Amino acid sequence: MSEGGFLDIQPTELKFPFELKKQSSCSMQLINKTDQYVAFKVKTTNPKKYCVRPNTGVVLPRSTCDVTVTMQAQKEAPPDMQCKDKFLLLSVIAENGVTTKDITSEMVATYLQFFNKEPGKVVDEFKLRVVCVPASPPSPVPEESEEGSSPRLSTFENGAQSLKTLDSVSRANEPPREKSSEALAMISKLPKEKNSAIQQNQKLRQELDQLRKECNGHHGSFSVTFIVLVGLLGALIGYIIKKS
Repeated sequence: MSEGGFLDIQPTELKFPFELKKQSSCSMQLINKTDQYVAFKVKTTNPKKYCVRPNTGVVLPRSTCDVTVTMQAQKEAPPDMQCKDKFLLLSVIAENGVTTKDITSEMVATYLQFFNKEPGKVVDEFKLRVVCVPASPPSPVPEESEEGSSPRLSTFENGAQSLKTLDSVSRANEPPREKSSEALAMISKLPKEKNSAIQQNQKLRQELDQLRKECNGHHGSFSVTFIVLVGLLGALIGYIIKKS
């Protein structure tokens, strides 16, 4: 807050959130700390760039007045975000009893012109500078921890931890290795058992042919042994077909 003169002004500089091709606004408050009516006028070094509402008026005794300053949309940012524009607030003592509705821009201009020429009269002046602030400041870079670990190292450690977690989940979803080993062992035995069954079948066929020859030698009579062997052969072939 500025102190001295007729009006206290806060803040003492105009900060605009700057963003290309977008309007931005800020406000200031004029505080009349006297028991008199104070007329004011706001000027700027770049009137085409700014809009001030109100730019003239009167502040009643022991009261305040809010002024809004709007920066028009800009196509280019100022170099290094340093703006050279400035504002000047002029204030003078007005007639007692005057109201804000009675004060016009012409009346304020008349007051200022009169006091500038009249010896012994005071025109209070206060200058305000313009500050451009990035509308979206960049996020701060994480500082190194007390132990000296860098952000990249922390990121690497987090990634390694994530990989460990994924590996644990994958292992949990895998089938038990013992059951898989037993199934593979059983599958590997099937060809051997099949070959063994085929050999036994061939052997039985040979014995059957031998029995047939013997039966033919005995005038076609069938022995009990032959019938039993035929039954066993049929049961064995059915077992092999079912198992395959």
